[in-house]
Amino acid sequence: MLKPLGDSALLVELGAEINPAINQRVHALNALLHANIIAGIIETIPAYCTLLIHYDPLQLTFDQVTHWALDKLNQLDDSYHRTPRRIEVPVRYGNAFGPDLEAVAASKGISPADVIQIHSAREYTVYMMGFTPGFPYLGTLDERLIMPRLETPRTSVRAGTVAIAGSQTGIYPLDSPGGWQLIGWTPLKLFDPTSTSPFLFSPSDIVKFIPVEDDHA
Repeated sequence: MLKPLGDSALLVELGAEINPAINQRVHALNALLHANIIAGIIETIPAYCTLLIHYDPLQLTFDQVTHWALDKLNQLDDSYHRTPRRIEVPVRYGNAFGPDLEAVAASKGISPADVIQIHSAREYTVYMMGFTPGFPYLGTLDERLIMPRLETPRTSVRAGTVAIAGSQTGIYPLDSPGGWQLIGWTPLKLFDPTSTSPFLFSPSDIVKFIPVEDDHA
């Protein structure tokens, strides 16, 4: 479904759920649009199951943008699907590195060790990037660890902090405010503005968390 969003944006909806196949199509369409960009397109923003296209209404009409997007959507095939990378992320769980680990365990009636085992047992897909530069939204979380966001967000969360909220897990790339449940920390640098490739993660990457002791990360 394609529909206007304000007077200078088109929203392309490819589904209504967090689903790897739908998300792959979103990013494949995004890649195809960028390979065939037209004057007047300002930016495209891929999300879980939607793609938002911002355009200059002084250069393009809504009908022109819709025709362009539909044409590329009809051309979409597997050739535009990016081969995902598998990235291992060392994590120090609990204590000062993950101050909410104990509370998460208590709310679920399991031990902190169980939380660590469950969280690190599966591989996660990077569905989208956002919030702050380099923040990966990873899914989906094991149902046993689904937690609400904090009622009162913290004013500062350390860069590298691994967190969970809802059915998602993620990593804070910068020191920033945040309302997710903090369960661990990684020394990996997720965002380097001085690099030609500033982001550690890209959409569709596969992420595996590896528990480590303090002197191994």
